[in-house]
Amino acid sequence: MTLIQQLIAPLMLIVGSFLCLTGAIGMLRFPDFFTRVHATSVTETLGAGLILFGLIFLSDGLVEVIKLALILLFLLITGPTAVHALAKAALAAGVVPDGETKKISSQTNGEPPLKR
Repeated sequence: MTLIQQLIAPLMLIVGSFLCLTGAIGMLRFPDFFTRVHATSVTETLGAGLILFGLIFLSDGLVEVIKLALILLFLLITGPTAVHALAKAALAAGVVPDGETKKISSQTNGEPPLKR
């Protein structure tokens, strides 16, 4: 293992773990469903990606690198897709986003914004 691998891999593992931790904190701290889902999905996707990249740097065999790369590809495809489907289903079920939506609806005299 080279010196660069020994320096980069732990850094990626630490940063990825920190991002996963901030995603968990964001899930507890943000006020409504949509901001919680956004904070969690962004930080968990990036955090898990960095952790897997760190593990790729640490692995020696080609088989392990291919397995970790496939896991990373699977996470990058399914994570955002699942969160998008979850948010779309919540919106269809009537969960109203807080924050900016209330300001927009109050500026338009209570009329819903135009659909595009």
